[in-house]
Amino acid sequence: MASMEENFPRGGTQKKPSEGKAPRRPIEQDNLFDTHHEEGSQKRKRIQEDQGKRKKLKAEKKEAIKANAKDFELLTVEALSEGMLLLGCVKESNDFELVVSLPNGLTGFVQVTHICDAYSKMLNEQVATEELLEDLNSLSDLYPPGMLVRCTVTSVGKTMDGHQSVKLSINPKDVNKALNTTALRSGMLLSGLVSSVEDHGYLIDIGVSGAKAFLPRQKSQSYIKSANKGAELKIGQYLNCLIEEVKNNGRIVRLSITQSEVAAAIATEEQNWALGNLLPGLLVKAQVQKVTPYGITLSFLSSFTGIVDFMHLDPKKAGSYSQSQTVKACILSVHPTSKAVRLTLRQVFLQPGSVLGQLASSRIGMVVEESVVKSFHAKTGAIFELDDGTLAFARLKHLSDTKKSFKPGAFKAGSKHRCRIIDYSLMDELALLSLKHYEAAKPGLIAHGFIVCAREFGCIVKFYNDVKGLVPKNELSSEPIPSPEKVFYKGQVLISNPEEKKLILTLKKTLVMSKFPVLTSYEAAKPGLIAHGFIVCAREFGCIVKFYNDVKGLVPKNELSSEPIPSPEKVFYKGQVVKVIVLKCEPEQEKLLLSFKLMSRPVSEDGGEQIPKKNREVTYETGQMVDVKILKKKDNGLEVSILSDNVSAHLPTMHLSDHVVNCKLLYHWLQEGDILHRVMCLSDKGGHITLCRKPAVISAVQEEQVVRSFSEIQPGMQLAGYVRNIMSYGVFVEFPFGLAGLAPKAAMSDKFVTDTKDHFVVGQTVVANVTSMDEEKQRILLCLKLSEVGSEDPVAESFSLLSQCFEEMKEVRDIMSRRNHSKVAQNLCGLMPGQKLELVVQEVRGDGSAFFNGSCVAGLTEFLFWSYFFVFHRHWVGYTMLSNCFLTENSQHPAVVQHVAEEFAIASLVESGQLTAIPVASHFNDTFRFDSEKLKVGQAVSVTLKTVLPGDHGVLLAVQGPAKKRAFIRSRKESETVEEGLAAVKHSLCFGDVVKGTVKSVRPTYVTVAIDDKLTGSIHTSQILDEVPIGTFPTSRLKAGQKVTARVIGGRDVKTHRYLPITHPHFTQSVPELSIRPSDLKGDGGTALSPEGDSPSERLRPYKSGQTVTCFVKKYNTIKSWLEVEITPEIRGRVPQLLLSLNPKVLKHPEKSFKNGQALSATVTGTDASETNLCLSLTGVHSLAEGTITLGTITKVTPNVGLTIALPFGKTGKANIFHLSDSYTEQPLENFSIGKLVRCCVLSNEDNKIEISLRQSRTNPKSKNKVEDPELTCVEDVREGQLVRGYVRSVKQSGQETKRAEAPRLQVSSGFTWDEGLNALEVPVSNRKEESSDSEEEDDTQKKQTKKEKEQEKQRVEKELSKIEAALMDPNRQPQTADDFDRLVLSNPSSSILWLQYMAFHLQATEIEKARAVAERALKTISFREEQEKLNVWVALLNLENMYGTEETLMKVFERAVQYNEPLKVFQHLADIYASSEKYQQADDLYNTMLKRFRQEKSVWLKYATFLLKRGQVEATHRLLERALKGLPNKEHVDVISKFAQLEFHFGDPEHAKAIFESTLSSYPKRTDIWSIYIDMMIKHGSQKEVRDIFERVIHLSLAAKRMKFFFKRYLDYEKKYGTSETIQAVKVAALEYVESKSSLAES
Repeated sequence: MASMEENFPRGGTQKKPSEGKAPRRPIEQDNLFDTHHEEGSQKRKRIQEDQGKRKKLKAEKKEAIKANAKDFELLTVEALSEGMLLLGCVKESNDFELVVSLPNGLTGFVQVTHICDAYSKMLNEQVATEELLEDLNSLSDLYPPGMLVRCTVTSVGKTMDGHQSVKLSINPKDVNKALNTTALRSGMLLSGLVSSVEDHGYLIDIGVSGAKAFLPRQKSQSYIKSANKGAELKIGQYLNCLIEEVKNNGRIVRLSITQSEVAAAIATEEQNWALGNLLPGLLVKAQVQKVTPYGITLSFLSSFTGIVDFMHLDPKKAGSYSQSQTVKACILSVHPTSKAVRLTLRQVFLQPGSVLGQLASSRIGMVVEESVVKSFHAKTGAIFELDDGTLAFARLKHLSDTKKSFKPGAFKAGSKHRCRIIDYSLMDELALLSLKHYEAAKPGLIAHGFIVCAREFGCIVKFYNDVKGLVPKNELSSEPIPSPEKVFYKGQVLISNPEEKKLILTLKKTLVMSKFPVLTSYEAAKPGLIAHGFIVCAREFGCIVKFYNDVKGLVPKNELSSEPIPSPEKVFYKGQVVKVIVLKCEPEQEKLLLSFKLMSRPVSEDGGEQIPKKNREVTYETGQMVDVKILKKKDNGLEVSILSDNVSAHLPTMHLSDHVVNCKLLYHWLQEGDILHRVMCLSDKGGHITLCRKPAVISAVQEEQVVRSFSEIQPGMQLAGYVRNIMSYGVFVEFPFGLAGLAPKAAMSDKFVTDTKDHFVVGQTVVANVTSMDEEKQRILLCLKLSEVGSEDPVAESFSLLSQCFEEMKEVRDIMSRRNHSKVAQNLCGLMPGQKLELVVQEVRGDGSAFFNGSCVAGLTEFLFWSYFFVFHRHWVGYTMLSNCFLTENSQHPAVVQHVAEEFAIASLVESGQLTAIPVASHFNDTFRFDSEKLKVGQAVSVTLKTVLPGDHGVLLAVQGPAKKRAFIRSRKESETVEEGLAAVKHSLCFGDVVKGTVKSVRPTYVTVAIDDKLTGSIHTSQILDEVPIGTFPTSRLKAGQKVTARVIGGRDVKTHRYLPITHPHFTQSVPELSIRPSDLKGDGGTALSPEGDSPSERLRPYKSGQTVTCFVKKYNTIKSWLEVEITPEIRGRVPQLLLSLNPKVLKHPEKSFKNGQALSATVTGTDASETNLCLSLTGVHSLAEGTITLGTITKVTPNVGLTIALPFGKTGKANIFHLSDSYTEQPLENFSIGKLVRCCVLSNEDNKIEISLRQSRTNPKSKNKVEDPELTCVEDVREGQLVRGYVRSVKQSGQETKRAEAPRLQVSSGFTWDEGLNALEVPVSNRKEESSDSEEEDDTQKKQTKKEKEQEKQRVEKELSKIEAALMDPNRQPQTADDFDRLVLSNPSSSILWLQYMAFHLQATEIEKARAVAERALKTISFREEQEKLNVWVALLNLENMYGTEETLMKVFERAVQYNEPLKVFQHLADIYASSEKYQQADDLYNTMLKRFRQEKSVWLKYATFLLKRGQVEATHRLLERALKGLPNKEHVDVISKFAQLEFHFGDPEHAKAIFESTLSSYPKRTDIWSIYIDMMIKHGSQKEVRDIFERVIHLSLAAKRMKFFFKRYLDYEKKYGTSETIQAVKVAALEYVESKSSLAES
């Protein structure tokens, strides 16, 4: 670490301002609270205070809070000033500057002249002599990335491109300028640079005038071996130096750089540090003063105060910091004028000299699709969590492309965003993100940048987002130029290879400004394409021309010009830009034939191909709504253009409407140029876009009633789709997002299906029910029967279809009205259904039909089939139309059918003669009916009116009345579960018989099994598995056609659907109920369904309240708002809405969360009123006992009082305003409205009065959200000085009258329970005499108590005692006293957790001796068999003695622990205790003792190695490995070496770790386990190239085929995750070659 500590004497003049400044803020806070407390205690004084002063006090307090937030703002460039000291980390080392990472994502630059005086002197000497000096090392050799350095700001300015630049210096003269010789003390940690190499050591420049610092050679040897890789220290090298000795008043200083000593150095008060000379990098012991959401405030070195922002809290301890806690911190920065000190608590900074890790280079530039916002800071930026769990930071300027487009509301915690990793802040250990839209560096991209450096081979160009690229010398201009560093243009990407971090650009003006297409691949080189390229080679055979992305082509000699060119190399030169035309291309062979002769070939104006351009950049997702314009009418639909992007698409005819007739009407009348609004994209595959206008399909997609993949499908789902194909064996139905299923012939209709084409047409809208799936073959079986998919309200469904049909017909009329050129269209759209016309009979035919004529229907004779017809009837002659006054909605009327169309029929009301439209179908699937079921002209029907005014349709809308015979089969009864088609077949089966059969069909809640040709049985979903996993679908385990063995457990009567007793005479004619549960098949029979004489109530009797059962979803009843479930074939249950879940979001759409046939775990709450169904709960709530958490619905909001909430079981509860939230608000009832679902907790349930709380701390006790205003249940909960807020309950006349005036302004916390503590809080104003007289009166009343009153008092006391006993018996109650703990340990004496909690209870009260006594009791009480429990107590006792005891008491406990436990475990625990409490020397001594005593234990060597590496003692770890190999048996050597290498990777030097692995594998090349570990480590810590090199070595080893397969698979998995399609293919080719070589060897 580059930061050292320096001592400055705190003299009188310097001490006063620091002392006056630091404590001032806490004193002001204390005064503020003292005033508030004084107001609360002295009521008279508070009443007389001026109101203006109180308002001023509140304003000052708010300003103080704002100031606190401002104090913790992150560092910005604007906040930096000249002379500011900072701790930085070397990010990049260039020839002439260092790039340094600063805290909070900032970056600075150190010029080569600001290293140190000795280094600058050598630079000047080299420039003067123009000869390279051997002793002068480059910055990249002296400053590796990751090195921590102390630096100071020299200037803050702007670069030429307008970006701000921070100039730094690490010269000790600048960093340590506040120090002088008298301030130097032994133990100080300073930064120094080597200024001279001497015989016996090194002279170190520490920047203190008049002081000479010397580093003896023996004090540098360990550092040179471990950190410097054995090389001598060099002039200009940066060191962390510890002052060992100061002589002659600071003029001579002896230093040490031994890593162990440097790591243990810490700044102390004895070193006399002052605010004027504090240095970054100093380690201090600090105490937490204040914890805020923005960071924490620390006090250190007795009188100094500093802050730690949220970025530099220890991630492992964030959220656990508390006031007065002692922590170890490192100073990050010191401001020169304000003296503001910033610190860090991150562990990596607490080991001086450590090197910071970097982000893998492959991650820089990566796009993270879903990064989650963890926190947003309005003035700085946002913290994100990336896909791999690591944290990242984005500054405000990177959260949007422009300031205007920035929306703070979009960055709420939990929101997801697409980000790009643009950099890594080493100081903050955070990736830096940007949400700006960056353009990928694809070949052909125009980019702007500036030249970083110029070389002979070309220029290095840097772009604004730190991307660098190379411009080769011959790409700087269209003509060769001698001085490339003097020329710069905007560039164009030639070659981009992100994997190799390779970017090559061109600055040739002709290429950059070219308007011809950019040729980046051989596939794009179509014949006739014209493009610009540049010559890379000119020979006698012709010219080779190169394009972008390394695409090359040949221009033969005969195509160079129309005139012959004998020597092309003399005419053309390398780098010349030329215009070529593609003659021929073979992409597979990467051959491209070109020509310079362009005049004789036809070329388009823009130079592109003759082939129309079909590529489009925009893609459309399923469900996206667009507006389209009709381009052309085709046979099967409309060719349209999407208006927003001018992209062509196809709209099939049958997708114009849900109604087949309207599809044809719309297609006929729509013309080219018409606009259609709100059309949905159905698919965008292969460049072809298919659109859909079916309202049912659009509604299903928008309401998420669709499945997007096969994995989402579950049996029982109802999905809207359309017929894709009709076959003789069934109908294929397709759904949005491309999934399709088959509805077999038997599942198409409730009627017998003779010909499938009679029932449906291709493109028709249908609703399908999923019956079963075959995951292996990805097949779905569907059912289209009305009995399965029909809605619960068929009348509403049929009326909805009718209304939709007439709305679409109105749309057709509107289209017709726009056809001005068609007289027929104008006449047709002028006619309305129900309109009266005056007509003349033209012709009467023999069949009774007549033709009419009239001026209003001229020319319409042949067009009558377009849904227009005329109604005449004899008894209408002279009929007078009645008024509409007697017509009401839902009123029934007799009617006569006058006309029957495909979608509807027209009937006339008998009473009034008005025309009414009635639907023919009741559902999309209701398409087929026998002749006897069809409506006929003249048929009398009963209709129920739905509209009483004709409106735009011209007719009334109605549905057929109840007298109508339904076309589909009766709806199934609630109790019916067996398939409708099962007939009663006589059989000889008895209870307990084992039968074999074939699965016939699979439904969500049952499976039908064909036992023989005639007999069919049923298996209920509960009879498939013994233990059903919750959330699964048991019936999905069975497939149609599967053979099963089952046992008969009962029989069901086909007519009554009841389960018959075994002895019932009709049992042999019932449908067998079967079970395939393993327990039933193994046993002799199991339990029979419906034993003889059982009534429904008796069957439910075994189920007790609170019992947990497994049930299966049948359906959600939207009308009754309950979930219907089945427990067994004969037992059903219902789950009320409020007991479905504790999440209110689930209750908004319960049908989405609970799928048909899904297994659920439910709690029995009782039975319903009819005692035929169980009442169940899915939340675990079976009674409203105290502490129960459940959902409720707000039924009443009472201002200033609270809420009335409807609870489960028909109960009602009340929530007081004090129990609505954990934080006080001015308007507590503002967010509550009637009907809102809320989560609540029962506080009490006595005498049918239920009190509930909506506090999150009660309704979600596991939540870690901070409670601003804790709940106060009694006076003991109120602490002196505590701020409480709440609401005034009442204002009473008590005490002085002035109390009432102030009462309304009283603020108490929202959790305060006034009911219990109000009387206790009232302080009477009367004097002592009055008190004594009151007490005497009370005594008199007690004496005069009647017998009844005494009995009531006795009962009250007993109730209170029973309450106390119940509280003590509550298992969830937390112990509060020593007696509570005694009771707990008596009930569970062998639980070490209880004993440790007991010890902690005493330690919180600083009763050390009592804690020791508890530990001794525990050791005597816990059974000797519970070894681990005893060991836990011993470890706790060791911790106690380490923290509060002496070394002597600790050793006594340790010796006893070793006697009673396994010694190795005790030794290891004590070593961990020493290390965690920073007693490194004791830990080191203990580990050496362990190595002697447990020499053969591998774990001891590894723990010691981990300990050393964490402290930065790399060289000591290397020596330890040598000792371990000598001490351990040979068979353990390879494993130990591997483990040491892994530790090096994690905590030490990765390069040394790689060397260890390489050395081990060279000796043991066939140890596949070592190879595997090596690969794992390199994937985490190495580059992709290094990982691939290792994989290539492994796959060419001579190993067993099984092991080779393992490595090939790992290689392939790696490439799939990190590689490209080319690298994946290369691995597959290598594997194929290996297999072929093995097979050829086998054959030979």
